[in-house]
Amino acid sequence: YNIAPTTYVPAVREHVAATRRLAMLYWGLVPSWAKEKSIGSRMINARAETLKEKPAFRNAYRRRRALVVADGYYEWQTRGPRDKQPFFIQPASGTPFAFGALWEVWRDPATGDPLESCSLITTVAAREVAHIHDRMPVIIPPAGYPEWLDPGNLDCDRLDRFLAPDSAGPM
Repeated sequence: YNIAPTTYVPAVREHVAATRRLAMLYWGLVPSWAKEKSIGSRMINARAETLKEKPAFRNAYRRRRALVVADGYYEWQTRGPRDKQPFFIQPASGTPFAFGALWEVWRDPATGDPLESCSLITTVAAREVAHIHDRMPVIIPPAGYPEWLDPGNLDCDRLDRFLAPDSAGPM
């Protein structure tokens, strides 16, 4: 089904002792230092170009990466001031894939309750979909899953290669 911002989405992440776990993460990253949860509604996506610079994303990019599995995604093409056309985009192969995501833990200042949240990473659109929208989600190739999920991998410069639109393959 179509996931929506500020709902919980299933995400795979590396956990203690190098085990992968499925977690339900709130879609809209709430940084650990945020005063309130509502900031997450403005952080559903993280631009690949600024992951290392933005305070909300740089620590998560270094240590807390995740995969959100999908079989496609929707992009809305603007056709006029009040007219948008939805497009369902998927790999040409039709196989499921994984979006690159970042996750964070925030504690409610009033109750101390933890909230685990995430942002999907976006990059410039691949040639096949650029006529629909100028950006697209980062898609991590299956061979890159172990490296992407490894919380001990702090080499962001090496991870940057996964942020290119061509890593998705033909769409």
